[in-house]
Amino acid sequence: MLAVGVAVGVLAAGPPVEAQTAAPRRAAAVVVYRPPVSGPVIDAFRPPAHVGAPGNRGLEYATGPGTAVRASADGVVTFAGKVGRAAHVTVAHADGVRTTYSFLASVAVRAGQSVAAGQVLGTAGATLHFGARIGEAYVDPGVLLGEAGRVRLVPAALRASYRDGARALPQPLGGSGRARSPTVRR
Repeated sequence: MLAVGVAVGVLAAGPPVEAQTAAPRRAAAVVVYRPPVSGPVIDAFRPPAHVGAPGNRGLEYATGPGTAVRASADGVVTFAGKVGRAAHVTVAHADGVRTTYSFLASVAVRAGQSVAAGQVLGTAGATLHFGARIGEAYVDPGVLLGEAGRVRLVPAALRASYRDGARALPQPLGGSGRARSPTVRR
């Protein structure tokens, strides 16, 4: 019994057990992400205040029905199918990020399948929800795409005209990410 106590004391004085047994760390994978569709963002990322609270856990793109939805980066499909009446695809990437493509009209991949960046995952309906997570934390997909702060919101009343190509997207003001608006006199 005394020998056990001494052995524990020696281990406690040295480096942590996990440091003694852990494999050397590899450099983190570098993954380059691209937008899953070419369309305007009509609703930006708005993290919920707490679990179950309202918010937008991704980006909403205006798309036309049948628009090809492409993988944002190389990865492995971890889910492809319906939840309720909506079709979704989730892809795990080498850097630990999982991207999700939601409210699809059709799915063209299966779970376990490797996909390349730009590969068609399915087709969109009227909109596409594009989300990202690291572990259980939601991440702003705009950050992955290098577009954080440059997202252009389209008023709900005008979404269909932008989606159908009848209107041009608002232009940002000097890189601020804000759309031009009419001058307001006070």
